Amino acid sequence: MAANDDSVQNPERRTALADLIRRRREQLKLGIASFADRAVDPETGTVVKRGWIHRLETGEPVKSPEFEELRALAVAAELPVEQLQDAAGSQFHGRDPLRHGTGSSASVAYVKKIDRLPAEQRDRLFAFIDSLVPPDDADGSVPSSKGEDQ
Repeated sequence: MAANDDSVQNPERRTALADLIRRRREQLKLGIASFADRAVDPETGTVVKRGWIHRLETGEPVKSPEFEELRALAVAAELPVEQLQDAAGSQFHGRDPLRHGTGSSASVAYVKKIDRLPAEQRDRLFAFIDSLVPPDDADGSVPSSKGEDQ
């Protein structure tokens, strides 16, 4: 799968991507072979093989998937690729998405061990991030740092 050797899973034994794939396969009533047949990236033709999916779901060591492989899995799972990216980031890199806000003003930060932070500390983290990079205005434009009359 991936060129770099991430084959040893996180010592915390995170299974976010494996759980997502398994749960979605069950919802779609697909076996691993049928799911793998659908796991083809429409842009590059990259395929995800049945053996890799089986090893992922059974907790055997696998390499972290590349973006094209995640996109192929998203096609098979009929889910947005971002959802698979979040799950893969959690499982393979120990980074969890922390979301704040909605729509065009939403912020997402990927933070290691975010699940250990109390809600109040997560809110303070987002306030800090927003102080560095203000959220978009409601119309989707980024506020200017220059004065209004320039």
